[in-house]
Amino acid sequence: MSPESHSVVAAPPAQEVQPLKVAIAVPLEPELVETIRVAHPQITVLYEPDLLPPERFPADHSGDPGFRRSPHAEERYWSLMNSADVLYGFPNESPAGFARVVGENPRLRWVHAMAAGAGGAVKASGVSTADLERVVVTTSAGVHALPLAEFALMGILNGLKRTSELAADQRKKHWPELRTPTRLAAGSHVVVAGLGEIGLETARLARGLGMTVSGTKRNAEPIEGIHEVATAERLPELVAGADAVVNTLPGTPFTERLIGRDVFAAMRPGTTLVNVGRGTVVDEDALLDALEAGTVGYACLDVFATEPLPASSPLWDHPNVLVSPHTSALSAAENRLIAERFTENLRKYLAGEPLPHRVDPVHFY
Repeated sequence: MSPESHSVVAAPPAQEVQPLKVAIAVPLEPELVETIRVAHPQITVLYEPDLLPPERFPADHSGDPGFRRSPHAEERYWSLMNSADVLYGFPNESPAGFARVVGENPRLRWVHAMAAGAGGAVKASGVSTADLERVVVTTSAGVHALPLAEFALMGILNGLKRTSELAADQRKKHWPELRTPTRLAAGSHVVVAGLGEIGLETARLARGLGMTVSGTKRNAEPIEGIHEVATAERLPELVAGADAVVNTLPGTPFTERLIGRDVFAAMRPGTTLVNVGRGTVVDEDALLDALEAGTVGYACLDVFATEPLPASSPLWDHPNVLVSPHTSALSAAENRLIAERFTENLRKYLAGEPLPHRVDPVHFY
């Protein structure tokens, strides 16, 4: 089960969750809190903005790290968290906060996480499998699909249109005597590792530019508009015919270094690599070798095995690498989109319908 999947878990029948209290655990604009209240007037929304850190930028779910509550405010904050049936966000947006509220609040049944890939934080919390059966954690998977897909398309186009070389020439004020052609997006072939919501959105945008798309999925069933669907074991075979490869896969033991030396060896020279999934999926040492060999002509990377990316990493200085500080999913609309997703999930919860995007309590994805 990936953070992009449509896996579900049945919510308790409506009569078991009434009266329902929802606590806002992370920074959220008052007008968005009000939309939740208006959509579900039968519930109580616990929201005290003075207990939440101010945002430094849109969708800054952790808030200002310099924010400190007084002892009295800290007591009020945890009183709210421990009186709720449902939480909007992890307390203090941290694994430790999640572990504490699960341990202290016996009435808690559901926490909606801000991240699409919240499994890592759930695992880091150390909360037991039994407790994760009691307290369902859902993610915001899908909310970030469009901005991530747009970023992936930018990376593909950068590779096809040689923007790193153009930028280098501009810095040197160099006008080449020989004109070097670029490649057309139309007619090119993109392989997407991970045809979940992000991967399918990437495929949709790519097809709009005339590209053909193949990709991997756990169950290799045909998908409309996708040229070929295969399991991850066949990734080397798929990339052999690709102009660009996009990773959207989560970080799991199964996906660790999935895009490694065997995959790079199967690529044809000049392939573009884009990573908007998790950094651990790509073997960075093998990637550097592929860049030096010219197998990878350009790499657009938003995620890395170690974050922040260490200053000693050669990726920072490589002329054919774009380093993005894990920000490609951010947009000014994110808080609104997550609040809308939560509001719809609340409707399902109250109706006893399945909740989408549950974090797997065993495998944490």
